[in-house]
Amino acid sequence: MDAVLHDLALHWPLYAAMPFIAALIGYVTKRVAIEMMFRPLEFVGIPPLLGWQGVVPKHGGRMAAVATELLTANLLDLKEVLGRIDPVIITSELEQPLLRAVDHTAREVLAEHHPRLWEVLPTLAQELLIKQVQASAPRLVREFLDDVRENLDEVLDVQHMTVQRLTRDKKLLVRLIRETSRPEMAFIARTGIYFGFGLGLVQTIVWAFTREPWVLPVFGGVIGLCTDWLAIKLIFVPREPVRVGRVIFQGKFQRRRAEVARQYGELIANEVLTVQNLLDAILRGPRADRLAARVERLVSETVDAQMPLAWAVGGTRLREMKHAAARKALEQLPDTARYAEGYLTEAMDVAKVIEQRMLALTPLEFEGLLRPAFRQDEWKLIAVGGVIGFVVGELQVLLMLG
Repeated sequence: MDAVLHDLALHWPLYAAMPFIAALIGYVTKRVAIEMMFRPLEFVGIPPLLGWQGVVPKHGGRMAAVATELLTANLLDLKEVLGRIDPVIITSELEQPLLRAVDHTAREVLAEHHPRLWEVLPTLAQELLIKQVQASAPRLVREFLDDVRENLDEVLDVQHMTVQRLTRDKKLLVRLIRETSRPEMAFIARTGIYFGFGLGLVQTIVWAFTREPWVLPVFGGVIGLCTDWLAIKLIFVPREPVRVGRVIFQGKFQRRRAEVARQYGELIANEVLTVQNLLDAILRGPRADRLAARVERLVSETVDAQMPLAWAVGGTRLREMKHAAARKALEQLPDTARYAEGYLTEAMDVAKVIEQRMLALTPLEFEGLLRPAFRQDEWKLIAVGGVIGFVVGELQVLLMLG
């Protein structure tokens, strides 16, 4: 005991520094683990084994699929969302751009496919014909909206759209997870300091009594391993509040449910399920041909309603005109819909729908929102923490024995 006290008196600055160095090890290993989850976006090193790619971007496809499954199965019914759109309001919002689009399309199709008929028609007759087609446009919009709503699964693969959007833009996937888990990441780093300091006190005592060179690197490795593992666990468990005396314990992510629901809803609404993204998926997605067929049917019915035109043009050429009109209508749809984008975003209110549904999830379902980001290659993140802690411990040995 006298020898221990003598050594403490002789090297007290080093002994005093041990818990703080352990706290630093705890903090550094956590920060490294956090950054390794998200960076780099692309593989850096010599593939396939010597190097690293952030866990989230590396497993982007799988994580996007998990997020999409949660979104479509538990959080969002697109039919319900589209049901919020009022056909009267949307028709009113699109009235002027729709009239211009119909005018342009009708003139262009007639001039291209039956130039002689169009040229011989008096100006008054041309304008009358255009007005007749324009008059049917509001009905066409309502029928189109009803048709898409009733047959949404046939014209839109929302899972394909969401997965493609998240995997194509790795920065977006990283931001989706990082933004909704920022306080948890800060918590992981802080716990590294607290747990590291506590283990550092034990390390100091063991070193004082043993002076064994293996104590510092082993404790450094243990600090890196255990604090990483424990910090991740404390984010998610316990799932339900557990009261111990006057203190209530619950996983930090679970406690922030309301805040996470709001952030997640806003990110999905503003970055993924936007009006333009939905339109793009409908018009260019794997089921776009089905939408084109439906639009052509609606256009055909509208053209057939103009009996004089149908009689004057006749069979084959009329079919060509119908096809051309449907194709041009689809081409102009994104630009036309842009005028109602504000109303559509407000009416669908995707952010609010997701937020409300998330608040109704079970704790286990809610955990599934973030847990996959940690589960993938979690052991590697913890192992890196252990290696860093071991190396710092070795440096401590050289310092103590130097």
